[in-house]
Amino acid sequence: MLIRAAFAAWRQVLAGPLRRILWRSIALSLALLALLWFALTRLLRYYLEGNSIGVQYPILEGFAFFLAGAGLVIALVYALPAVSALVAGFFVDEAAEIVERTDFGGEAPGRALPAGRALLYGLRFAGLALLVNLAALTLFFVPVVNLAAFFAANAYLLGREYFELAAGRYRSMPEAAAMRREHRPTVLLAGAMMAGLVLVPIVNLLTPLFGIALMVHIHKDLSARALTDRRPGAPPRLEIGSGAG
Repeated sequence: MLIRAAFAAWRQVLAGPLRRILWRSIALSLALLALLWFALTRLLRYYLEGNSIGVQYPILEGFAFFLAGAGLVIALVYALPAVSALVAGFFVDEAAEIVERTDFGGEAPGRALPAGRALLYGLRFAGLALLVNLAALTLFFVPVVNLAAFFAANAYLLGREYFELAAGRYRSMPEAAAMRREHRPTVLLAGAMMAGLVLVPIVNLLTPLFGIALMVHIHKDLSARALTDRRPGAPPRLEIGSGAG
């Protein structure tokens, strides 16, 4: 199911109607990253000038800015999941409607989340993602552990929030959260796909649209499976790892 959903999501993003909003999504992501970069560099300059480093030691100031520049690039990588959340909150309904219309045309469409609520939900997730990734950033100089912490934290966060955004078009948010918990392994694996995508430069700008399309497909598949399991006379579904003896 996950592989099929991932291929369907990529088809939508790269060759489907989602291309109508692809460039707007990328432009918004780049604008938010540029704004964050501007804020961080201004803050750094204010700190250095406040400590009179540039006045007393011009060479040290240049070296400090060089090192800080490399650090800011790393900081932006860790901030990308939060930026992705904001972009997803802005485009979730427009993108989800396209996926529903093109791949699930015979089914009832979802209800659009109120614009303010969707953005507020995106802001909440962005704040949480920023805090978690700042915590993961403290492990940057611990080899292997740093990458594992970044990947695990974002697999959970991206899977959780993107699934609930997609499921929230069909059910209340408490119901969407309950469904996510019921299918935690599937949602976590989908989140791992997105966390892996975040690690790929440039391609990671596609994360918001890919995540929305992926989770719409996963929610649809899980909902269809639940309906099948509830039909009278339907055979019991075997879970992975179950068996006689």
